[in-house]
Amino acid sequence: MNTILVIDDDDQLRISFCKLLREEQYDVIGAASGEAGIEIVQQKVIDLVILDMRLPGMNGMETFIKIKEIDSRLPVIIVTAFGTTEIAIEATKMGAYDYVLKPFDVPEMLTLIKQAIEAGYCMRAPVAVDAEPGLEADVSGDAIIGQSRLMQNVYKAIGMVSKTDATVLIRGESGTGKELVARAVYQHGIRANKAFLIINCVAIPENLLESELFGYEKGAFTGASQRHIGKIEQANGGTVFLDEIGDMPLNIQAKILRLLQEKNIERLGGEETIPVDVRIIAATNKHLEQAIEDGSFREDLYFRLKVVTIELPPLRERKEDIENLVNHYISKFSMDLKIDNPGIQKQAMSLLSRYEWPGNIRELSNMVHKLLIFNRGAPVSAFDVEQIVNRKEDIRREKRVEMSLLNEWVRQLLSDPSEPYRFDDFMDTLARIVISEALELTNGNRSQAAKILGISRPTLHARIEKYQIHCRAQVVS
Repeated sequence: MNTILVIDDDDQLRISFCKLLREEQYDVIGAASGEAGIEIVQQKVIDLVILDMRLPGMNGMETFIKIKEIDSRLPVIIVTAFGTTEIAIEATKMGAYDYVLKPFDVPEMLTLIKQAIEAGYCMRAPVAVDAEPGLEADVSGDAIIGQSRLMQNVYKAIGMVSKTDATVLIRGESGTGKELVARAVYQHGIRANKAFLIINCVAIPENLLESELFGYEKGAFTGASQRHIGKIEQANGGTVFLDEIGDMPLNIQAKILRLLQEKNIERLGGEETIPVDVRIIAATNKHLEQAIEDGSFREDLYFRLKVVTIELPPLRERKEDIENLVNHYISKFSMDLKIDNPGIQKQAMSLLSRYEWPGNIRELSNMVHKLLIFNRGAPVSAFDVEQIVNRKEDIRREKRVEMSLLNEWVRQLLSDPSEPYRFDDFMDTLARIVISEALELTNGNRSQAAKILGISRPTLHARIEKYQIHCRAQVVS
């Protein structure tokens, strides 16, 4: 359970906010002053600080600076009234994860909290490189596992590039562990005590990606009510990991090229040239050479990025590592599930070693986790493995049929000139279907549905109201 420290002198607001966060399954500690908050940070392991700028005695900025002196990688979200916005912006330049204005939107705040905790984990949780077989269960964080020749080449590359400031391009299929390698390069590098921010170029909508990266000035576009510091400027002195950079729009590629060449940026709507010192690590599962030929990726950016390239092999090309990986995840998930390590039968391991793993390590990890949940403490058997593998093949066949039906439905709507269908209409329709199915699957339990969907309960409530989804009346959650 993640621990959040809320520092705010407004007793009513602090108590009600702490109650809300506990309902979201966080461990929460409240502090009424900066001095009390600093004492807690010194004594306890905190995953996130939510800090008000207006505090008696030691003010918010002084408190923020002291927290960063204690733990430079502890994420801090600033909460501020409009009158202290400029102070909050300065704190963001100094490494605060983000700032929000009072009164804040609860679902948006909960989403920001989740992102900040994930960012803090990526900075602080150690990544063991070339973990020895049999010792994986002792690793407190994450580990890159494998003794194959291909993985030895990866370890050598991480070791050589970590102690430099060179730009790194990590290539590999989905699920091969590109983010783990990026974190290892960061943690073993010369900027390890500075910020490490991850930007997924696919997860952020194209119209928001530019402002997320470079920030914007007040009035830059409709809704830009005050200056916003982008992630690149926020990470000044640290490292930015651009995941799935092969999907980055061309206009933003040009700005990343300028950053690499000239070490400066401009915020949207601004004319000021802002010097920044960040290390760029990029990753992609795309064939960039083909993307260059297709005109969807800049050749000059490609050569700027690939100062050092680390190629991650797919799991099917290093099957000699599967046994170590399986044993690692059995140990890891046994601890997570608080059960004794059940082990795995020889025939089951043989089946796993022969499987092609289209989803690579991510798929293997998920499968082992599922096996431990359903085998109830018994050793993993060949029958257990066959059940899941056969089910996966059935699901893939079902998905192919369902996607063809979905494609046909979209095609019919787009071909009907009498009813123009906008992109947002499609997304709303799909969201309504997904939420309805999650509620059906959980018998109307909103807490469980929110967990399945990976969103907060208030966000789910807001979507249910927006799409006018009728839940089962007899279920209260």
